[in-house]
Amino acid sequence: MNAPSTTHLPIFRDLADGGAYLSQLVLANPVVAEQQLMRFLDALLADPPSPAVLLGLLEQARAPLCFIEEEMARRYHSKPLPLAEEEEGSFQQVVAAWRNAAKAYALCARLEQPDTGNPNYRAMMATILHRCLYYTGMVVLEHFRARRELPAGIWLELHGYYESAEEWGIAYLPVQDTLENSLQASHCAAAYATLMLIDIASPYSNSVRNLNLIRRWASSWAPLISIHRLEDDLEVPPYVVELMKDAPLHPSATSENLAADARRFDTSRLGFQINHMLAQLRQRVTPSQLGLGEETSSHVLPLLEHLLRPWTQQAAPRRFRRFPSEGRARVAIGFEAMHFVVSGQEFVQPDAVSTYSRGEFDELFTFREQVSPGQKLNIRPQVEFPVDEWSVINHSANGFRLGRSCAGQKIIHGQLMALCPHDGENFLLAHATWLMQEHAGGLIVGLATLPGMPLAIGARHLADSGVHERYVRAFMLPALPAIGEEASLVLPAGMYQASRTLELCHGEECWKVRMMHVLQRGTDFERLSYQQL
Repeated sequence: MNAPSTTHLPIFRDLADGGAYLSQLVLANPVVAEQQLMRFLDALLADPPSPAVLLGLLEQARAPLCFIEEEMARRYHSKPLPLAEEEEGSFQQVVAAWRNAAKAYALCARLEQPDTGNPNYRAMMATILHRCLYYTGMVVLEHFRARRELPAGIWLELHGYYESAEEWGIAYLPVQDTLENSLQASHCAAAYATLMLIDIASPYSNSVRNLNLIRRWASSWAPLISIHRLEDDLEVPPYVVELMKDAPLHPSATSENLAADARRFDTSRLGFQINHMLAQLRQRVTPSQLGLGEETSSHVLPLLEHLLRPWTQQAAPRRFRRFPSEGRARVAIGFEAMHFVVSGQEFVQPDAVSTYSRGEFDELFTFREQVSPGQKLNIRPQVEFPVDEWSVINHSANGFRLGRSCAGQKIIHGQLMALCPHDGENFLLAHATWLMQEHAGGLIVGLATLPGMPLAIGARHLADSGVHERYVRAFMLPALPAIGEEASLVLPAGMYQASRTLELCHGEECWKVRMMHVLQRGTDFERLSYQQL
């Protein structure tokens, strides 16, 4: 982004000037308010007041900055990738705001005269470094929530802020952070550990809803973690951070020689906390009573169980080994396209429920003289559904890692797809469990296949009134006793209603089933068990 012009920027010399400016923010219009806040930060960076005033103004701006940027971020959260032009613009604006906030706090540290013996100076530097960690961390979090590849050097920035706090002996000095927790103080080590916990939780495989929960829990429990130098060469921890590497917390086995810049994270107290929370949830204590957010136990419990292993630094064994691969896989998106490639033909409503669209009716009316009186009417326009080609990066027994350039259809995390592997001829069903957009615009997706070879069918609810709905495209998956999988149906999202009856059709055959339990949910599909009637 181009540097802002300093010609028309306001000038702030005291807290009153800045406070008056901030009081005029148009919070009801986030786009305008964001522009006002960017001018505020640009003015402070271009012509900063004294360090004490600068810090005071930045602290005043924290609450509106957080509110406005979160509102702006809603414009691109949980949107298909690649983002549309307007969504992409909002993402870049939000990231720029977080970066400018971090720069402004770092400027405070550079302008302030060192006075390490002064407790007020130590407290101020702890606050400044905490904010630098916080706002640089927001850049990281925003990339995770937008499913974007992290910018190069971002981890080195975070390591540098933490190392400075460690060198000055203020890494654990209490710092008030009312934005995150008004009841307990934080510190630089906790702000640093929060980001490590979020990263190790596999952020690109989580929804924005889950990521917000993970961030909340990580921030709340990070003070339970202590960070230490490696003191025993013979006892290497399972995970380390190397302050001179542009990498987060990672398995120590991936580093040949751990030097003095390596740090270990003691998460034993965090493990006790998570196990205590899990025990309470299993005893039907609600998440809100435990301070885990206004969520249902059915959502919180599996997520917390999933976090226990990485957050206590236990290696997660892979169920299936991955193999590097080369080749091209074909992918179809959307129920119409998936149904077409799986069945090999366009889906046609059975005669009993056939209805015509306005376009079909107009075509029938226009060319009605050409239709033989005794001939069966069957208007079937030529259909073609796009099928994208992806490069296969690796694969396992139950999934694939694929990559492609920015050209192609948009996809969203959790979406159902039909996949024809590089070494196969038939299409399988799979859903996107991991999704990230690279710097150059290309996409990388991790797909988990649904069990069994799909059968393309039609499905509809049976109505007591006798007025039946149209069939919708759906799929049936066979039972696989060898891996403990029961037969299941894959329906568009929103169709599941417990114990309600469905009528299924395949060709000229129709039969009835009762919907039982949801086995799996995605962005646009539900996989459920059923009972044959």
